[in-house]
Amino acid sequence: MNENIFWVLDTEIGEGKMEDLKLLMTEMSDHTKANEPGTLNYEWFTSSDNKRCALFERYADSAAALVHLSSFMKNFAKRFMEILTVKKFVVYGNPSDEFKDAVKSLGVIYYSPLGGFKR
Repeated sequence: MNENIFWVLDTEIGEGKMEDLKLLMTEMSDHTKANEPGTLNYEWFTSSDNKRCALFERYADSAAALVHLSSFMKNFAKRFMEILTVKKFVVYGNPSDEFKDAVKSLGVIYYSPLGGFKR
């Protein structure tokens, strides 16, 4: 069974915050790549009008996702929330109860696997 946990965050970029977002994205991406081997994908996207940002993140398992959440809270959460407003947080997979407890205040929408394949 696939233990990957992945999510999509749909956010709104604060007025005049695009340059701050680019700096934060670079710092967070570099930190995540260097320190979190269980992070498999960590990709940022913006809408054509630069008003919204979506993040696609995939982790080897719930433990790797929890490592990322801990690092995020310690190093980046304050700045992230000053720049972006989370509009939707959708998690895919079968996350552990520990993961669900860690994000319970964030209004997460969960989707469990139904079928298909992964290469």
